[in-house]
Amino acid sequence: MNNKNHKKTNLLVILGPTAVGKSAIAVELALKYNGEVISADSRQVYRGLNIGTGKITQEEMKGVPHHLLDIADPDERLTALDWKKKAEIVIADITSRGKLPIICGGTGFYISSLIDDLGFPEVPADTEEQKKLELKSAEELFDELKKLDPERAKTIDMKNKRRLSRAITIARALGTVPKLTSTKDTDDGQYNVLQIGIILPDPELRSRIHARLVQRVEITNENGVDMLQEAQLLHAPSPAGMNLSFERMTELGLEYRYLAEYLQMKINKKELILILSTKIWQYARRQKAWWKKDTRIKWHAPDDMVGIENELNSFLK
Repeated sequence: MNNKNHKKTNLLVILGPTAVGKSAIAVELALKYNGEVISADSRQVYRGLNIGTGKITQEEMKGVPHHLLDIADPDERLTALDWKKKAEIVIADITSRGKLPIICGGTGFYISSLIDDLGFPEVPADTEEQKKLELKSAEELFDELKKLDPERAKTIDMKNKRRLSRAITIARALGTVPKLTSTKDTDDGQYNVLQIGIILPDPELRSRIHARLVQRVEITNENGVDMLQEAQLLHAPSPAGMNLSFERMTELGLEYRYLAEYLQMKINKKELILILSTKIWQYARRQKAWWKKDTRIKWHAPDDMVGIENELNSFLK
């Protein structure tokens, strides 16, 4: 039963497409408003997936505590429900210490599962049905999903056979895959939420995506490793490596799918950059499509800190 006198936890969410500059904004706000950051990125939860996922560095954190990074090995499978449960525990801890929890990331389903308290389908994963589906091509799976649930097909990675197979299994069992309830009245929820969306014009965002990708491929990080070397270390069957299979790298999607192809010499470095630049841009468009109908999000340019802080000041009154 809802207790109208119950004081709900304030929760700030910084979201937006990849490469738009969310992490830097979250850090700046955390420093000014006594906050701590909780990552909402479905691949940054994995240890070793650093350069390819754009994981924030210790230097970039500027001393601000960050949570739910590096909480699983990359050969494990951490679900949205797993993340939601962990996020709720971390939020409670941050709040108990008088600080502001700040969710920051681009995985829309993670964020929605938390703030809208989405139910999760009671459909087992990795069933025999799902394994049989994974024997089909990605194109066949995507065509089937479009027939079963065209809305989910608009946002899913159409090359990820595991996610496609899982979505089809759920759609067959339930009729549809659970969708974003973007207009839900959250008065009964446990959080008082402000969602700040960070956005750029498409040409500028696409240019940023390409420039960032080239930098990650061509320039080493503070540990003297570039994105190609990181992929080699992930795959290497040695004490220094993580012995991650090419199959699992492909499942992880985007950068790691095509890095696996590069390591197998199916594509060269130039082709890798060209393909990934297009694929990451397509991913950014899917991210924007996920949030498009959510009228609760307050959208700002990354350099509009005055506008963002005005939103937050009003929210915290």
